[in-house]
Amino acid sequence: MADVPLSAPSRPDLSHAAHTAERLLRDLPERWAHSAGVARRAREVAATVAPAERELLVAAAWLHDIGYHADLTKTGFHPLDGALWLHRQGWPERLCALVAHHSGARFAAAARGLTRELARYPFEASPLTDALTYADQTVGPYGRSMAVAERIAEVLSRHGADSVQARIHHQREPYLLAVAARVERRLAAA
Repeated sequence: MADVPLSAPSRPDLSHAAHTAERLLRDLPERWAHSAGVARRAREVAATVAPAERELLVAAAWLHDIGYHADLTKTGFHPLDGALWLHRQGWPERLCALVAHHSGARFAAAARGLTRELARYPFEASPLTDALTYADQTVGPYGRSMAVAERIAEVLSRHGADSVQARIHHQREPYLLAVAARVERRLAAA
């Protein structure tokens, strides 16, 4: 797509995340609305992470699905493709890792034979990764708010019974439900 400059600002910082996501996803209206909704939800759950990590959370929420842009496709696995592009553009390494691992991506990476490639980005288990996953798993297509169980069912329905999502469901669903429980406990305590 010729009108989308596929480069980050000369010194990318987190404040450029929304603009970058819009440039890359505006021609994918369902994905763009979803990403905007995830960023909105990330702001709503930001109290569950350390104050110093809140901007990073929202930036990762904006950028988590940029790997769906056709020109960014290297592996065909959007979390990894997005992280690889962000890395090449000089975005912070931790942000790249959050994008690479969002919403249990490691389960799908294993099913796709991409575990080694994904491992270039360290996985962290933290309130920050939980908040990003929760935000992603409580916003559906076109930015519609959903319960986590509803989102899991929507993903399975959309991808189909023979999909990678269906094959990893037995691993990913318990992980997503545990994340949701942790975030909801933190929200109640905040």
